[in-house]
Amino acid sequence: MKFKNLLLSTAATAAALPLSALAHVGADGGGHHHFLDSLTHAFAHPFTGADHLAAMLAVGAWSALTAPSLRTAWHAPAAFVALLVAGALAGFAGLWVPGVEPMIAASVLVLGLLVLVQKKMPWAAAAALAGLFAFFHGAAHGFELAGGSGMAAIGALAGIALGSATLHIAGMVLGHAVMQRHQWVAKWGGAATAAFGAFMLTRLA
Repeated sequence: MKFKNLLLSTAATAAALPLSALAHVGADGGGHHHFLDSLTHAFAHPFTGADHLAAMLAVGAWSALTAPSLRTAWHAPAAFVALLVAGALAGFAGLWVPGVEPMIAASVLVLGLLVLVQKKMPWAAAAALAGLFAFFHGAAHGFELAGGSGMAAIGALAGIALGSATLHIAGMVLGHAVMQRHQWVAKWGGAATAAFGAFMLTRLA
């Protein structure tokens, strides 16, 4: 229960950050305007793509299912957010990252299977795997949101990170509060996610 309450309160705080920022637009409204526009747009971006949404929820659910202690469950989600930002920076800079779409599809497939079988890994391996996939998700976000500079670019990075973290937390709450108690939900959700990833790969073939 403490785990669930902590995750819920963290999720509420993360979701409220863009709204609280909107309340602090002051005299330098130009910079704030670009920053806030970019932040709110980028915050919503991970929610608008089924592939990103599925992968990020799966990371959170997998972490909660295989590392039920908050002391270890945050490693993979934190690595995902960190490498997502690194990938987004590469996308913003216009760097060509090969294999972005296949790797995103593969991430959905693999993460779905990990939820399905509830595969446990050493925390370093779990973080490395999540981070690898995250870099490609970030590169896709960065490419799609590129074009801003200065405060707009900072806002976009912050928005992507906050949106992704919110989805991870939602997945952790789902995994801890629902999937641990109802294993059929974990199996069905993992299988559906993996099937979606496989479908995406066939579309790219």
